[in-house]
Amino acid sequence: MAQTSAIVSELKRQLRSHGLTYQDVAQALELSEASVKRLFSDKQFSLKRLDQICTLMGMEISDLVRKLAPEPRVEQLTLEQERELVSDARLLLTAVCAMNRWQFDEIHRNYELPETDLIRYLARLDRMGVVELLPGNRIKLLVSHDFTWQPGGPIQRFFETEVQQDFLKCRFTQPGELRLFVSGMLSPQSNESVQQKLKRLALEFRHCHEEDLALPLDQRFGVSLLMAMRPWEIDAFASLRRPEAGKSYPGPTR
Repeated sequence: MAQTSAIVSELKRQLRSHGLTYQDVAQALELSEASVKRLFSDKQFSLKRLDQICTLMGMEISDLVRKLAPEPRVEQLTLEQERELVSDARLLLTAVCAMNRWQFDEIHRNYELPETDLIRYLARLDRMGVVELLPGNRIKLLVSHDFTWQPGGPIQRFFETEVQQDFLKCRFTQPGELRLFVSGMLSPQSNESVQQKLKRLALEFRHCHEEDLALPLDQRFGVSLLMAMRPWEIDAFASLRRPEAGKSYPGPTR
């Protein structure tokens, strides 16, 4: 089953790289789009169906299997590379677009970046190992699914100073917006339990992102999810605490 999942995941990646959608597959297989989505969701492909989809991409099944061989993937940039990204807003924009699987024409069509400048930015990202710039200005992303920014590094500091306040400067009342704020008193055990659930939610967000990469760009929207949790008391309350009533949250057990 693990091998089947790997083949289906690679099949999705190849469809995206060829600019093909579930609707394109449905037309080729003479099925409804809903039926195609079920095929991918259930991972139930006959060899005939698999061969038809590969043919749609100009590939053989053997080509698909060969692509399952692991490739080196970047899991984290160096501090110097992150500093380079935040030093140039256009370079950072290009990197974010590439990490969201945008192709050259999509970036150029949506942002005021001249082709020569965009090529130059992609070449810099190529040197950094973030992407591979292929012939025809095609973009191959080289970061892993587990890619993370440096803890407390330039990108995270950029988020704290430039992005975080802008993100929260919103009433969260429009379609697609949601803000939840709850507070209470939890034991360390309950705190840990909720944090594990939040981590699973973040993983589900990432899975949805990967699934939706098969959709055309005009059907996808940039969405950000901010989750935060910590033992905390507002300064106005904390300043009124008696010194002897202070509490220290227990550290991790060894």
